[in-house]
Amino acid sequence: MRAIFYLMVIFSGIFTVLTAQTLTIEDVEHAQKLAGLEFNQSEQDSMLGNLDDQLKNYKKIREFILPNNVPPAFDFNPVPPGYKFPDEKEVEFSSYSGTKLPENINDLAFFSIGELAELIKTKKISSFKLTEFFIGRLEKYDPLLHCVITLTKERALKQAALMDEELAAGKYRGLLHGIPFGIKDLLSTSDYRTTWGAMPYKDQFIEGDAVVLKKLEAAGGVLVAKLTMGALAWGDVWFGGKTRNPWDTANGSSGSSAGSASAVSAGLLPFAIGTETWGSIVSPSTVCGITGLRPSYGRVSRTGAMALSWSMDKIGPICRSAEDLAIVFSAIYGSDGIDRTLFEVPFSYVPETDYTKLKIGYLKRDFDKEYPFHQNDSLTLEKLRELGAKLIPIELPDIPVNDLSIILSAEAAAAFDELTRSNKDDLLVRQIKNAWPNSFRSARFIPAVEYINAGRIRYILINAMQEIMKDIDIYAAPSWDGDNLLLTNLTGHPCVVLPNGFDEEGMPTSISFTGRLFDEGKLISFAKKYQDSESFHKKHPAVFMK
Repeated sequence: MRAIFYLMVIFSGIFTVLTAQTLTIEDVEHAQKLAGLEFNQSEQDSMLGNLDDQLKNYKKIREFILPNNVPPAFDFNPVPPGYKFPDEKEVEFSSYSGTKLPENINDLAFFSIGELAELIKTKKISSFKLTEFFIGRLEKYDPLLHCVITLTKERALKQAALMDEELAAGKYRGLLHGIPFGIKDLLSTSDYRTTWGAMPYKDQFIEGDAVVLKKLEAAGGVLVAKLTMGALAWGDVWFGGKTRNPWDTANGSSGSSAGSASAVSAGLLPFAIGTETWGSIVSPSTVCGITGLRPSYGRVSRTGAMALSWSMDKIGPICRSAEDLAIVFSAIYGSDGIDRTLFEVPFSYVPETDYTKLKIGYLKRDFDKEYPFHQNDSLTLEKLRELGAKLIPIELPDIPVNDLSIILSAEAAAAFDELTRSNKDDLLVRQIKNAWPNSFRSARFIPAVEYINAGRIRYILINAMQEIMKDIDIYAAPSWDGDNLLLTNLTGHPCVVLPNGFDEEGMPTSISFTGRLFDEGKLISFAKKYQDSESFHKKHPAVFMK
C-alpha cells in the first residue's frame, strides 16, 4: 500500500512538472530559426526546463514599473584607452558691435544670435519685444509648417520681462541674455506637456524641467515653443500631422528634430535644441538648409529628455551659423550630477582658425562615388583647399557598421517595452513596416548575446577610429552617403553639418565635418571658416522673408 502511495506521489510530481512546462521542442525549433541557430533534438529537450524558468524571470521583470527615465545599470563609454582629453579652456566670440536695428523689423527673423545679442545688450530692442516678435512669427507660420506642439507664451513673456529688468539693473548674463529659442518636445517642462510627438503621450506631463532647458534659461535664454518631432524620434510625422520643409512646404522637414529645423530655417526662432541618435540633427538640418551640431556622446546632459537609446542619444543646437552653435553649446555642455554618462571636459573656442596648421582628412572613396550631393561636395573640397587645407585621404574602419544598428533597435524596444506589450503602439500615427511599432516588435527577437557581442564589436570600432583620429584633427564626409553617419553616432564623435549649396530643384544640400572626441570648439571654428567663405547659410526660403 505504501509502495503504491509512493508511486502515486512520483507520478504526481512528474505530471506536475509536465503540466508546468509550457514550452515544447517545436517551440525551440521555431525560436532557433529566428536567432539563426541550430540545436539537435537532444539539446533542444535539455533546454526546455531552463527556458521555462527564463519565461518566469521575464514575467517577474515585467511586473516592475520602469519609467522611460530609468537607465540601465551599465553605461556606454566612447573613450578609447589612453585617450587624452582636450584641456584648453578659452572661449572667445566674434565682435558684433556694428549691428544695427533694421528698418524693416521682419529682417530680424534671420539675424544671428550674436547680432540679436548686440541689439539687446545695447538696448536697441528689448527682450520682451523680440520675444513677442518671434511668438508672432510662430503663430503666423505654424499653420503652414506644423512645427509647433506647444507655444510657451506665458513663460516666455515672464522670462523676457525679467531679462529686461536685469539688464536695466546692470546685470548681463551673456550672449543668450533675452534670446528666444525653442526645444524639441522630448525635453520636459514642468508647466507644459511633453508629448514626445506621439499620440499615446500627447497629454503627458513630466515633473521638472530638463537640465538643458535649465542651463539655457540660466544663461538668459527665453523658451517660446516646444517643437514637433517625429513620433518617438523617428521621421517628421507626429500626432498633429507632418512637419513641413520651409524650402518646399509640399515636403516634410525630415526628422526627428523636424520642428527645430523647420522653425529655425523659416526664421521663426534664432535657434532651437534638437537631438540625434542616428541622423536626427544632421538630416533635418540638411534638408532645411541650416547649421547643426551633434556633440560628442557624454557632452550634454540628457536628464529630462526622452530616452530612445541610452548608448547613442545626444542633444545639440540647431542654428543659423557655425558660431551660433558655439554660443549655445558653451551654455549647455557639462555634467549635472545626475546623468552618469557625462564627462567634465572644458570647452575651448576661438572664431579664427588656420587650416594650414590642421590635419584635415576626407573620405575619398565616399566622395568619389556618384550620389545626389556629389557636385556641391566636390566644390566644398575645392574651397577647403583654397582656404589652405591639405586634404588627406582616409578610410573608415572595415567593420560591418550597419549590422551594429541592432544596438539602437534593442535599446529602443526596451525603452518602449510597455508600449509594445500594452498594444498602445497601435495609437502611433505611422503603422507602416518601416516605423517604430513594427521595429519595436521585431527587436524583441534580438538575442541578448548578439546585442552584447555587437557592443564588443563597437569597442573594436572605437579603438579603430582612435587610430585614424590620432593623425587627423577633422575630416569631411558626405552628410548622408556611406557609413559615416551611423559609424560616428556609434563611436560618439562630434559632427557639424552645414549648407553647401542647392540642388537642381532649389533644395539645400549639406556637408558634414567630424572632429575628435570632446573637441567641439576646434570643429566649430573649422566649420565657421568654411562658412564665412561662402554665403549659403545666408540664403532663406522666400515665402518666410516677409
